Order: sequence, then C-alpha cells, then structure tokens
Amino acid sequence: MTELISEEPEPGIVVLTMNRPAKLNALGAAMVDEMRSALSELGSSKHVRAIVLTGAGRGFCAGADLTGPDYGGNPAVDDVSAMYVLQEKLASLHHEIHTVRPPVIAAVNGVAVGGGLSLSLASDIRLAAPSAQFGAIFITVGISACDMGTSYFLPRLVGASRAAELMLTGRIFEAAEANEIGLVHEIVEQDALVDRAVEIGLTIARNSPMAVWMTKQTLWQNLDAPSLQHAMGLENRTQIMCSQTGDTLEAMAAFAKKRRPDGNLWGSG
Repeated sequence: MTELISEEPEPGIVVLTMNRPAKLNALGAAMVDEMRSALSELGSSKHVRAIVLTGAGRGFCAGADLTGPDYGGNPAVDDVSAMYVLQEKLASLHHEIHTVRPPVIAAVNGVAVGGGLSLSLASDIRLAAPSAQFGAIFITVGISACDMGTSYFLPRLVGASRAAELMLTGRIFEAAEANEIGLVHEIVEQDALVDRAVEIGLTIARNSPMAVWMTKQTLWQNLDAPSLQHAMGLENRTQIMCSQTGDTLEAMAAFAKKRRPDGNLWGSG
C-alpha cells in the first residue's frame, strides 16, 4: 500500500495524504521518498495550482519514525556520516515543501509534533482541526529543538520569545493556542477540514499562475531581505516580469466587466 495518497478533488487542486495511520504518519524513508517524488512532479506541472497536505487517520504526522529500520530502530546506523545523510534527507523534504511552486496548505487533522510540526511550518498556510496538537518535541528526546527548519520558521511565524518558550520546553499545545498565537490560519471542524483547504486552494487558483508563483517566492525571500531597499528592488523586478505575461490584460478586462478572470486566458502557468 502506498504511503502517500494523491487525489485531485477539484481541477488543479491536489490533496496529498500521508498514509501511515497506524504510526500517526511518522516519516519513514519510503514516505519521504514518495513525498519528494510527488512534490517534484507537482512543482513542474503547469496544471497544479495548489497542494493540500494532510494525514490519514487521527494524526497529521508524528515526526521521524524513530522505531523504523532507517532511523533509531537500526542499531547498525551509528556512524556519524550515515546519520547525517539521513538527517539531510529528512530536512530536504521540508525545504521542498516550502519552495515548491504551488502554494501548500497544511490541513492539520491531528497530532503534528517534531518533524510533523516542521511540515506544517514549511507550508504556506495552516488550518487545524480542533483535535490538532503541536509540539517541538525534539528536545524531549535528547536532541536540539532546532531541527528540520523549526528554528527558522517558528520565530518568523510566532515571534522569537514565544518560539523560544515552545522550543525549550518541548511542550504539546492545542489547536486553540496555535490559533491564538497565529501559528494556524483558522480552526475547522474535522469533517470539513480538507474541504476548507481545497476551498482556499480554489480561491488562490482564480489568480494568475505567474502572479501566485511570484507572490509566494517573493514573500518568503523578502522575510530575509537585509533592507527595505532590497525588498522593494525584488518587488519591482517581479512586478515588471509578471506584467509581461499577458495575465494583467485579462485581469483588467475582467475587472472592467465586473467578472472573474477567465483562467483559460492566462498567458502564464
């Protein structure tokens, strides 16, 4: 049975479901390989406009599968270089989620701890079911809480001081608190969670593919901009580049006629 289910409930909106429910969708090597392959394929498709990431069963993702043969469950894997290769493989998945061309919407349906928390952080938008739980629990198993992008993403989303408290304690916190501190966009009832994520994806898909791509890319790049001048310089170049795709003409015509733009007329994507 595949460890990643890919579905397209609406044209251009792909739902990726991590499918190891008995293990709370813990990240084993096979799942990581399937996710990386899927992201590569979806990222190169002009048809795909948004990706929804969720988990099967009662968990979103419980992090790395430390009981599996590829990680802590293999006593032969004690060489520093071998472990580092595994670490890089896990971490690179989070980077690919963050940089893949279509926006990624995490529909956090249950526990999201360790690497599961990081998967949600690497996504562009996060929704949570009331039962969702989050935690930077790396520190509770004797390693640094700075793992798989957590030390980069979390302070930018909730602030450095709050991130420090969550990472140093390793405590589990509920969906309500995640919503209060701005970690998740909204809380949605479990049975409507994926549908709501798909709805957001459809709203994104009404916009020019090039404009969405450049907005995602420029937004995250400018979080690291050394100055306002640098940020605005990147924005200026992006605007001129987008204006040459022909999408602006269709968007302006639609605005003048008080209709939605015709996606079939987008010149980019």
